[in-house]
Amino acid sequence: MTSERPDPTVPTATYRLQLQPAFPFAAAAEAVPYLASLGVSHLHLSPVLEAVPGSQHGYDVVDPGRVREELGGEEGLRELSRTARRHGLGLVVDIVPNHMAMSPRHNAALWEVLRDGPSSRRARWFDIDWEAQGGQVLLPVLGGPLGEEADRLKVDGDVLRYYDHAFPLREGTAGLPLPQLLDAQWYRPVWWRLARTELNYRRFFSISELIGVRVEDPEVFEATHGKILELLHGGVVDGLRVDHPDGLADPDGYLRRLHEATGGRWTVVEKILADGEPLPSSWPVAGTTGYDALRHVDGVFTDPAGFGELLGRYRAFAAPQTDRGGDWHATVRRAAYKVLTHELATEMDRLTRTASRLCATAPETALRDRAPWALRTALLELLVRLDVYRPYASVDAASVVTEEAADGARRAFAVPEEAGAVDVVRDLVLGRYGDGPAHVEFRTRFAQTASALRAKSVEDTAFYRYVPLLSATEVGGEPGDPAVQPDRFHAYCARVQRDWPVTGTVLSTHDAKRSADVRAALHVLTECPQRWADLLAEVSRTGDGVPDAQLAWAAWQTVFGLGPADEERVQAALLKHVREAGLFTSWTEQEPPYEEAVAGFVSAGPCGVPGRKVAEFRASLEPHIRANVLGAALVHLTMPGVPDLYQGTEHEYRALVDPDNRRPVRFGEDGGDKEAVTRAALALRARRPELFGETASYEPLTAEGPAAAHCLAFARSGEVITAVTRLSLRLAESGGWHDTRLPLPPGRWADVRDAGREFRGEVAAAELFTALPVALLERVPE
Repeated sequence: MTSERPDPTVPTATYRLQLQPAFPFAAAAEAVPYLASLGVSHLHLSPVLEAVPGSQHGYDVVDPGRVREELGGEEGLRELSRTARRHGLGLVVDIVPNHMAMSPRHNAALWEVLRDGPSSRRARWFDIDWEAQGGQVLLPVLGGPLGEEADRLKVDGDVLRYYDHAFPLREGTAGLPLPQLLDAQWYRPVWWRLARTELNYRRFFSISELIGVRVEDPEVFEATHGKILELLHGGVVDGLRVDHPDGLADPDGYLRRLHEATGGRWTVVEKILADGEPLPSSWPVAGTTGYDALRHVDGVFTDPAGFGELLGRYRAFAAPQTDRGGDWHATVRRAAYKVLTHELATEMDRLTRTASRLCATAPETALRDRAPWALRTALLELLVRLDVYRPYASVDAASVVTEEAADGARRAFAVPEEAGAVDVVRDLVLGRYGDGPAHVEFRTRFAQTASALRAKSVEDTAFYRYVPLLSATEVGGEPGDPAVQPDRFHAYCARVQRDWPVTGTVLSTHDAKRSADVRAALHVLTECPQRWADLLAEVSRTGDGVPDAQLAWAAWQTVFGLGPADEERVQAALLKHVREAGLFTSWTEQEPPYEEAVAGFVSAGPCGVPGRKVAEFRASLEPHIRANVLGAALVHLTMPGVPDLYQGTEHEYRALVDPDNRRPVRFGEDGGDKEAVTRAALALRARRPELFGETASYEPLTAEGPAAAHCLAFARSGEVITAVTRLSLRLAESGGWHDTRLPLPPGRWADVRDAGREFRGEVAAAELFTALPVALLERVPE
């Protein structure tokens, strides 16, 4: 324990805590001594500002000017900070600039806007299209059409109530008959199903309960960031994690303003990078929250040849129910069409209206005479061909909205002359017609729609339709090509150390589809695809109770990855799986017979007698799962960047998609080898931060011998060596390490966990990995 205040500028390692009413600031403070003993430098807190009562995550903010009372209020946060300081820890806080909760009775700013309309002083806060829907804000809250729900709308003084919803009444309207009363308001309560096509405010993706905030407006920025900045400058908080910057109108401008306002505090952004996509170099941030690191760490423990075979087995097992053949890119494209015409139909309508108005009023004759349907088609065909989340002002838009994408979009038009709409839309996106307000608005709407489309079509749809390897369907992942060869991994780490040395890195998060240790187990299936296919043929031989083969494949992998677990956890995860996939049921068009069949299958299949066979198969592979668990953990903790540990992951932590991964954890339990490795790596980072920070270096090390490909090793600043075993099942099947050796840099090297073990020169891999399939070495002074 120390009373010294840590350097607030750059963490050495962070630990993510999921705050909620059942785990408030006081509970976090009780965990501080244990967390400090792990060796992290900062606690990473989920959002702390006032949210919808009872919220389990805090992203549904209702008042950015107050610390959440259910968590203990501002004094509770300050006391947590003081407790953390006494133990040498700082605080990093998650902030939500993109949206607030669409809950008028809890959101005072929104209440005022709905009461007073566009003349309200806070009307500029929210991204509302007041010109649409007759000047009223559509509120999709009714359980059915108005005619069926009118009797449930009640006037209570100056408030309109509908079940637990409450809305302000415009002054002087309370005595009007209901039809006239509704017409007189600045909002219109409607059937929730109209949100898909009629909504006139920007949402978070397709979630109507979250309304977009115009944080690009300086006044709105100041109003929504004042409390967080006060906490930063007052020494309560040290750094920030920015949630979903891609939803903002101007991420570049926002991050510059935030950087200036915070005085350059350590800030990472939840930016999901496509494979090979760089983070914009002009962004004044430390880097991303780390999904790009997750993709590379997972990939290096995935067998490329085995994945190819597994994909073939998947196609044979699940065909023809593999979304037309099991091709990843085709699956994404089909999902994108579905999302734009269904979940994001209202966003497409607004974007089309914006383009139509611009073309109709533009002075350039080339933009005139463009039919709305043609513009809509051009927009849709271009959007579905984007391979990244969105274009940015600081990045050449032509590299995002490519000529290749435009060529594909043109082929969707039967009449070549009408295909000119594609060139019009692309030129507008590329800014070739100027930077007037209408042009900027169009580019902004295009980028925001692209971002929502990418998230919904890839993460929330295609990831649930393309399932040959569930561990590859992770945020930031590349399920069509999940394996990463060691040389590519080393090249990635070298770039990170050079360009973003204090970026965030993660393996498990609150948004992960599966925790790192569940994915570590699933990686092993790429080393035994034939055995996996044979097992599935055995457990599903009769076909009784199997709703569809694609679900069965995903269900068995879920059970394999999770290991022995409560049936309810598997049930919830698979129900979410089939609704997100949207092939036989969905969140908005539920098919009870199919969902009942899924529930019956979970009861009888994955968690019944066949499930025990899968569990037995998993147990037989436990040494190789353990190698992946420990290897991924050590690589994560010693590679370039600032590692973020999700709560509980210092132990072996098996969790599925939220809310399963947001369950409370117990601190202080014996975490076995994984905790020992974690503590050793974190203690080393804390003791010698200069070896891992901005001035550090990264050097790949190459093993020699017949099993060299199974050893991944690198040095940090010439003083620390990480070496781990990869593809250990393949290694065992080939007879082990034989005479494979790892040449060490000059000097004496001691095992950080067992100082009595020292090495020099070339070390036999079999000797290096005697006790564990991983090793962490530190140079010993001569």
